[in-house]
Amino acid sequence: MKLVRGAWKLLVGIKDALVLILMLLFFGGLFAALSARPNSRVTDGALVLDLSGSIVEQPTEADPVALLSGQPVAQQLRLRDVVRALDAAKTDSRVKAVVLDMDRFAGGYPAALSEVGDAVARVRAANKPVLAYATLYTDGGYRIAANASEIWQNPFGGTMFRGPGGAQLYYKGLIDKLGVNAHVYRVGQFKSAVEPYTRADQSEPARAANQALYGAIFDQWRAGVLKARPKAQLDALIARPAETIAAAGGDVAQANVRGGIVDKLGDRIAFGKRVAELAGVEPAKATGSFRTIKYANWLAANPVSTSGDAIGVITVAGTIVDGEAKAGTAGGDTIAKLLLDGLATKNLKALVVRVDSPGGSVLASERIRQAILQAKAAKLPVVVSMGGLAASGGYWVSTPGDVVFAEPNTITGSIGVFGVIPTFENTLSKIGVTADGVTTTPLSGQPDVLRGTNAAFDTIMQSGVEDIYRRFTGLVAQSRGLTPARVDEIGQGRVWDGGTARQLKLVDRFGNLDDAIGEAARRAGLKADQVRAVYLEKEPSALEKALKSFSEKERSDAPDQAATDMLGHVAVQQRAVLAQALGDARRLLTAQAGVQARCLECGGLGPVAVSAEDASLFDLLVARLGL
Repeated sequence: MKLVRGAWKLLVGIKDALVLILMLLFFGGLFAALSARPNSRVTDGALVLDLSGSIVEQPTEADPVALLSGQPVAQQLRLRDVVRALDAAKTDSRVKAVVLDMDRFAGGYPAALSEVGDAVARVRAANKPVLAYATLYTDGGYRIAANASEIWQNPFGGTMFRGPGGAQLYYKGLIDKLGVNAHVYRVGQFKSAVEPYTRADQSEPARAANQALYGAIFDQWRAGVLKARPKAQLDALIARPAETIAAAGGDVAQANVRGGIVDKLGDRIAFGKRVAELAGVEPAKATGSFRTIKYANWLAANPVSTSGDAIGVITVAGTIVDGEAKAGTAGGDTIAKLLLDGLATKNLKALVVRVDSPGGSVLASERIRQAILQAKAAKLPVVVSMGGLAASGGYWVSTPGDVVFAEPNTITGSIGVFGVIPTFENTLSKIGVTADGVTTTPLSGQPDVLRGTNAAFDTIMQSGVEDIYRRFTGLVAQSRGLTPARVDEIGQGRVWDGGTARQLKLVDRFGNLDDAIGEAARRAGLKADQVRAVYLEKEPSALEKALKSFSEKERSDAPDQAATDMLGHVAVQQRAVLAQALGDARRLLTAQAGVQARCLECGGLGPVAVSAEDASLFDLLVARLGL
């Protein structure tokens, strides 16, 4: 017995020792991660911008559980950081060249791509070599790469210039088969966000509006590319892609070289050797290695200025939702609190509202607008800067601006509102289930998901939506100096490109965020070089920074087996499109509460951002179907 007890104590002791060792390793690793900081000391080399992922206005705050569990987390690069890195490289002698690694670029909204492309052009104009590399160039990536001094491509790669547009899912047939009754309340002839639930195809007004919008965006893309590479035979690849490739014997890469789309073909070793000629060879490294300046270190070495009078910048990015939300989603309460705290404590001289949102909840949009009005009540100039997207609720929060800046390819407008409520009386009847009960008023039990809505409820809901639309158009009319009738004419849920929106007086001037900050300084009686931008946003905690740093290191250390050729790229992208569509259907028919001022159709013009929840839903559906 003593022997058994002794053995047991030994096992318990070993277990305790192992637990202690694991805890020490965990907290030691956590301390190391928390202590890790980008090195602000940089040496001569090539500044490498790994553009894997998408370029966004405000990166989504990553889920710690997903990071710790090893789930793949898509990288998002902050637009203003990318531009700052490029502008800082123009005249810095330590940067011998700039490398754009675009093999896994996931895109961005047209305005963001144009801004990064212009920043690349400024580096090139300063006689600094810029070299881009990718296996496959698509529209978004090439809009940036076209400005490089050397465009490289893998010999097994190609190009795929498709232009905006494509198919959209319509659920009316499925809804009818399931017996779901989608009650739609909307205002706006062009508010096509709800059409997938009421039609089996696109309405003619929606088709005409989208054709005009997509045409304008594509024309601007083509003009931007040809400005950077005027000798490129772009039209042949756009209008006659099959014939052009067939003429090159099916070799897309060679066709690109002949047409001046790319400059050189080579694998990564050849590309690395070329960069090493400019930036120096990295000693004791593999063939084709060159001296590198890491993006994070470069940003740390070139921080945002902290001197001068404060111009507050509040960012409204992502879908606008009620309550609080993490970065990348515009929580009405979260943004209002950040803004009000900034007004109270930051000694701001002016306010810039940076908008990059398709809209969302009307109540949350109004919550943000009321907070912006507090800046006006404090006699601060308010300037609005529209990024890639400022539609529906994104336009609602822009109405307090003294002046509104946008880019020619900003997507804006969509002045309209809607609401959707599903009921399941027909679904239940298909399986022999019915519902009955008593009521005391016309609204008892409404909306009744078991028996359907009644006429009184439908009338009230539609009246409420129409009232909100009148408020929306009234806000726009007051802020833009237009009559309500004129706003209604250019509203109706129609989406416009920035150039047309300026002609319609929905925006005042073309310009980026820096232009808006400069205008805010001028209106505050300050010189542009005497101010600093103070971004009113939540700073990530030390743990969040550590987890993000750990995730990025894991991604860089792990062998990346994601396909970068044409077929692999298409497969990945289409999976993302389907997952996003399924997520939109789920949100609108289940969890989406309240009246919405939201532009769902705008999403097709930007990066395909798939949440972990949507991806899981897609995987579950595929598994259930046995695909």
